[in-house]
Amino acid sequence: MSSLPPFIAPTRYDDPAQALERVRAIYDGSIAHLRDALQRFVGGNALAQHVRACYPFVRVHTDTVARADSRVSYGFVAGPGTYETTLTRPDLFGDYYFEQFRLLMKNHHVAVEVGTSSQPIPVHFSLAENDHLEGSLDAGRRLLMRDLFDLPDLGAMDDGIANGTHEPRPGEAQPLSLFTAPRVDYSLHRLRHYTGTAPEHFQNFVLFTNYQFYIDEFVRLGHEAMAHAGGDYTAFVEPGNAVTRRTGMPMRPGDELGAPPPRLPQMPAYHLMRDDRSGITMVNIGVGPANAKTITDHIAVLRPHAWIMLGHCAGLHTTQQLGDYVLAHGYVREDHVLDEDLPLWVPLPPLAEVQVALEAAVADITQLKGRELKRVMRTGTVASTDNRNWELMPQRTPERRFSQSRAIALDMESATIAANGFRFRVPYGTLLCVSDKPLHGEIKLPGMANHFYRERVDQHLRIGIRAFELLRQAGVDQLHSRKLRSFAEVAFQ
Repeated sequence: MSSLPPFIAPTRYDDPAQALERVRAIYDGSIAHLRDALQRFVGGNALAQHVRACYPFVRVHTDTVARADSRVSYGFVAGPGTYETTLTRPDLFGDYYFEQFRLLMKNHHVAVEVGTSSQPIPVHFSLAENDHLEGSLDAGRRLLMRDLFDLPDLGAMDDGIANGTHEPRPGEAQPLSLFTAPRVDYSLHRLRHYTGTAPEHFQNFVLFTNYQFYIDEFVRLGHEAMAHAGGDYTAFVEPGNAVTRRTGMPMRPGDELGAPPPRLPQMPAYHLMRDDRSGITMVNIGVGPANAKTITDHIAVLRPHAWIMLGHCAGLHTTQQLGDYVLAHGYVREDHVLDEDLPLWVPLPPLAEVQVALEAAVADITQLKGRELKRVMRTGTVASTDNRNWELMPQRTPERRFSQSRAIALDMESATIAANGFRFRVPYGTLLCVSDKPLHGEIKLPGMANHFYRERVDQHLRIGIRAFELLRQAGVDQLHSRKLRSFAEVAFQ
């Protein structure tokens, strides 16, 4: 037997606001039930029975093939049948859920069902932002938790749906979303760990970089934006959830809880926020494809509108100069970290909207046009490798492959970020800056590198920010390309 909150049977709704309100009621009741029991347990009370609470779910059933607006790449199911998914954190995803419900009702002319699912909420995922158990429970009490509460079940949070390998059991509904509620909650907790900031601060446009120089400049620009009373950005958030509000804006509840951490997390994130969440998040992923995969695995559950890689690369052509830009339109994947999830034979198409925005941003910031613009920016294939010292390999195999693939630049992260964007249906792009040319004897030396970074980082970062401004102005509906979605796709964006 288990101690459970009141069960709420599935109810049909033809109003997305009412459906969302029921989701909130189920989720909030479940979380309150778990937190109350956990508080008593941490306080030393004996619990008489197992404590359980479950996620809300949403279900839709249709008997006909959708005749949805073909200009929109999501918001409809693939064919007749029953589709459902579990939901979490309506406080964070409320606007997102409302839009998905609205589109399903509009495109299929059917109601959605909302009720209590049979999927338990792991007790760790019920903790508030600043709750911590490890300091208040001894080893014996932590072991006892296994008997009294549901713990995270990795079997309920794999990426089979996103990878296209999920096969529902006989009688089981088809998936409605790429991610189940436990998978989302798992990533939200990982984001706190890796970036040092709460998921609530992440914005819908994300920049990735592999150099601290870019972060330093982003922090400078963020504080500069906050020093002015006007503008669309309302807050700048740094690791430790340290919030700086724009001049003239009052502090908000919870701002006082943030403070810079004694040491930076593994992949610190910084957020230039807008109230509609269409601001810019920047993450220093460090070096290597493993980090690139890790962070994009988790940011993907937030369903951002786009992410772009801004970093440095090795130029492979003699005609390239240090400081030239490379706009990736193809990728050679020698990073290996996604080979099991996304086979190498899967192409990674360039996304026209992102490509056009990046090229326009380079032109805007550099004030160059035509042949002069082409002189400082080349479009071509970028190769990503997991071997930082590829040039030291005794055989010439890597160099030969780069030549055969027509690669014009080499780095360690761009193909991974693009591949995970393709895998998780997040629009992606890459704009790199040539920082060395090892095939041609131009390697980074400390003094030269420092001068180069000072010269180029500000411009490169402003290009990335400008690209997102252009994408925002054009409308995010233009971004979510059908190129990223299969013929048997989930309905949620």
